[in-house]
Amino acid sequence: MANRLFKIAALTSAAAMALAGCATPVAGPSGNYAQPIGSSTVTPNPTSYSSALVCMAGYARANRLTAPRIAVGRIADYTGKAEADGSGRKITQGASLMAMSAFAKAGMPLVERFDTSVSELELKYANNKLISDAPNAAPEMPAEYRRILAGQVPGSDFYVAGGITELNFNIRSSGFDIAAGDVDVEDPKGNFRGRLMVMNIGLDLRLINTRTLEVVDVISYQKQVVGREVAVGWFDFLNGNVFDVSAGTGALEPMQLAVRALVERAVVEMTANLYGMPGPEACLQHDPLGGGTVGLTGAYVPAYNNLDTNNANTREDPSRWHAGRDRAVRGRY
Repeated sequence: MANRLFKIAALTSAAAMALAGCATPVAGPSGNYAQPIGSSTVTPNPTSYSSALVCMAGYARANRLTAPRIAVGRIADYTGKAEADGSGRKITQGASLMAMSAFAKAGMPLVERFDTSVSELELKYANNKLISDAPNAAPEMPAEYRRILAGQVPGSDFYVAGGITELNFNIRSSGFDIAAGDVDVEDPKGNFRGRLMVMNIGLDLRLINTRTLEVVDVISYQKQVVGREVAVGWFDFLNGNVFDVSAGTGALEPMQLAVRALVERAVVEMTANLYGMPGPEACLQHDPLGGGTVGLTGAYVPAYNNLDTNNANTREDPSRWHAGRDRAVRGRY
């Protein structure tokens, strides 16, 4: 009995020491109570259709195409599905943002219509002659105020609206449980379990002519999402000791990434129509201009002529700017 109590006390002490090494009520030399775990680098977040979007940007650039200006409206979640614990919606509320990134990857010029709160406030201040563009202007010194010019805000040619319209759980599921062992209670026993589940997400988008409000393109897509689980267990008595060992693995295809794939596929088709692109075979042609400011992470307008060292390709590099992976910044601070 004493030996058993000694073992329990030793295990409790070891667990307490392990927890003490993870977090303490006293801040360390760095000023933090604990060091956050995780060192994964920031990487691009592409889908299977992201490369096609980038290809379209290259096609438009190589053929000197004039792309229409696109605005993205509200792409809402119309499924009405929420978590049972009240923690929020099951589907992302950011489909509009995904569509903006998708059009940027395709090289389409975008105008902001989704969140204009800052622009509207600045316009209000400028209209009251309160804003100046003079650099380092002192508050007490008069400065030239920003002027409002007619037609200074470019309009959109088309805008996108729509929503996530389906979220169907458990379209089909299957599984099995296998257990085996000797009838003697002290002999080993084992079990094996597997599960497979399929669900789907649906999206409906439309492209609208801003001037006439004519709906010029409507697309409806769905994507199935799969989840699986595998587990194995073993139970036995050995030398008077009980051993119960189990292990398993499970995975669910990310639902929010499925939404991004749906949005990108729809944007691929809309962009191909607006560019007059013949189809995927056009991606086989060589783009003499190469690289540039469009890539898997989106697109941007360069502020300086430094595309040889800062471009879309460098933005896709997971080691770039990382303090532990990029020698240029490693250990600098």
